[in-house]
Amino acid sequence: MPHQPSPHKPGLPRLSQAQVGLTREIEVQDEQGLRRRLHIPCERPLTVFVDKRELITLMTLGVAPELLVLGYLRNQGLIHAAEAIESITVDWEVGAAALRTHAGLSEAWAQKTAKRTLTTGCGQGTVFGDMMAGLEGLALPAPTQARLSKSALYAQLVQMRAQDSVYKQAGSVHGCALFEGERLLVMVEDVGRHNALDTIAGWLWMNHPGRLQAPVLYTTGRMTSEMVLKAAWMGVPIIVSRNGITQMGFDLAQQLGLCLIGRAKGRHFIVYSGFERFDAML
Repeated sequence: MPHQPSPHKPGLPRLSQAQVGLTREIEVQDEQGLRRRLHIPCERPLTVFVDKRELITLMTLGVAPELLVLGYLRNQGLIHAAEAIESITVDWEVGAAALRTHAGLSEAWAQKTAKRTLTTGCGQGTVFGDMMAGLEGLALPAPTQARLSKSALYAQLVQMRAQDSVYKQAGSVHGCALFEGERLLVMVEDVGRHNALDTIAGWLWMNHPGRLQAPVLYTTGRMTSEMVLKAAWMGVPIIVSRNGITQMGFDLAQQLGLCLIGRAKGRHFIVYSGFERFDAML
């Protein structure tokens, strides 16, 4: 679970720290007719309001909802600086997140949020405006500055297997984690991999406003164009997935210079793109 910054840092938004149960125990019946109890992950709607204007409803586990909202707006390109936000307050009794900006909404905001694109994200993700707008100005760390060795990859996979996770207890969730080299910075689980990634984006804004050295994103989900694009906007040039890749995710990674490593389980993996960022000899 990501730890939200406390005490409040001047200039950054004030975040409530809403807590909610992540799993629920239910009674089931197995193939032999025997009844037993097990845990399933919770899924709940969170409707996001920006300056009292309803934006979207996210289906989420609720691990760190304030960071999810912050990262979602960042990855959508709707907010360009955390300092523009005064506060984010989550109330689980009504299932709402109220975000307040310092300056109020602009006409450009209204125009951008008028167009939505449904993506392949779990739970049917939504992207506002033009997904590819601004990519020409995106600059990722050079391959000489951001590389991953095989030994570091194996160390990351070992750490992910050791995590005490909702998935181990209840299944049916995706996880994302951010590494700096072999050091695990944060791990988040949610009902959709895009939610987990957005929450990490919010955590980054609150804890590491500058660029990380050699950041690596791990995800249990497939590497689609949405995941590649969000990682790129976060300044992360390497993605490791337990799953596979889509054609558009591959093409976008090639265009942006990302290294995509998939089917990463145990000692096995496939490097799909960005070979210059991976060192198979170390």
